[in-house]
Parts: sequence; C-alpha cells; structure tokens
Amino acid sequence: MRVLAIGDVCAPDGCEYALKMIPIIKREEKIDLVIVNGENSALGNGITPQSADLIFAAGADVITGGNHTLRRQEFLDMLDSNPFVLRPHNLKDATVGSGYCLFDMGKYSAAVINLSGHIYLERANADNPFKYIDHLIEKAKSDGAKFIFVDFHAEATSEKRALGFYLDGRVSAVFGTHTHVQTADAQILPKGTGYITDLGMTGVINSILGVKNDIIINRLKDNDMSRFEQATGECMINGCIFDVDETTGLTTAVKLIYR
Repeated sequence: MRVLAIGDVCAPDGCEYALKMIPIIKREEKIDLVIVNGENSALGNGITPQSADLIFAAGADVITGGNHTLRRQEFLDMLDSNPFVLRPHNLKDATVGSGYCLFDMGKYSAAVINLSGHIYLERANADNPFKYIDHLIEKAKSDGAKFIFVDFHAEATSEKRALGFYLDGRVSAVFGTHTHVQTADAQILPKGTGYITDLGMTGVINSILGVKNDIIINRLKDNDMSRFEQATGECMINGCIFDVDETTGLTTAVKLIYR
C-alpha cells in the first residue's frame, strides 16, 4: 500500500495548488490513501468548511489538524459531522471532534491519529501526547486496523523524534507537521516505522511559513505586531510517500515529495 501524507496546506493559494497537484501525484505514484494537514488552509488562518471541501476535492481521504483547528467557529460543526476531519486528540479545551478515525479501504482498514506537541506550543493548550497514544493504538487494533498513521503536529524536533522512536514497530508511520519546513530525515526507523520530522507545507514558496515576508521580518526586527497576511505567488507542495507492507503493516520505503 502507498500512502501520501501532505504538509500544512496554507491559505487559498495552497488549497488551489493542492487541488492541482494531489490528483497528479496520486495518479503517477499509484497512491491508495491521502492524509492532508489542513489546519492553516483558510484565509486568515485556521480551517473552514470551504477550505476543507477544497482539500477533499483535491483527493484527501483524511484531513488532520493542529493548534489552529478550533480557531474558526464555523468549522466546529464539521469536526463533529465528518469523522475524517480530525483535530489533535490531546487538546485540553476541545469539546468537539476527535483525533482518531478509522478509514475503510476494503480489504484492510487504516487508523489515522492526530496529536499535538506539548513543548513550545503553550497556545495549543495540549496535554502530554504520550499520555494518549498508547490508548489510541489499542483502540486502532481493537477496531481491526491493519495500518496506523500518526500526524504529530509539534514544534520541538526532540519531541517529534522521541514519539517516533517510542512508536517504532507499533505503527506504520509517524510524520510531523506544524513547522512548515520540510526536513531531510525521511527514513525507516529500526523496527520498521516510517518517519519524518516535518512534512513541510503546501503554499507560496517565497514566503515565511506562508506569510508575507515583510510582516514576519518587521515583527522579529522591530516588534511590529501587524496582522499576518498570507503571501501570494508561485507555490510548492511538500509531503512524503510511505510504502507499507500489507502483511506487517510496517513501512518498506519512503519518498519525499517536493514539487
């Protein structure tokens, strides 16, 4: 089985580029399952029903979230009504939605788990992810999942690496999101779990994490707290493909996507 995981889709430009590129990648790479992080897909941050619909139209099977998922009130109903739209399971203030879903693939089922990091993400108000993951893995197994994929939306590289090694051999793949910069460490961990610290982002190339450069530079240089505005221009799509063995449920190959 081939699984495509796509990094944070940013703003309308990112949605439109995902709509263009995901079908091409699915066809060329013979993808069976697509997981997309959409928590920054709306204009002005967060995610809305409209931006989620665009990501599904692009070919996503499951949309995962992060620290901005609960920001838009108009999106909260969708978290309850659509089981394939996730928010980090360990958010303390979440009263809607879930960080777990089971996707029926016919012969097999795949579980997708979404967790938030705990370190340097105080505004996310997330509990320690290690307190939740064992229970979620047991749930996935009891639900009959052959494959388990974890989107870990976290800031600290050390926390992402730690969760990856903690889950090595127990899940199919662990991929990080949130930092919007694709890391060069796509690999198979010693016990067979596919891993990458961060998938990167889908959005404007000449930007700072999807935001206009001058706004970020002025904030860091002069403490100018002007409102963020999404950049526009030529886009890229970042992600990773995991080849997963249908017998063991573990990863046999990884391939970076940067187009």
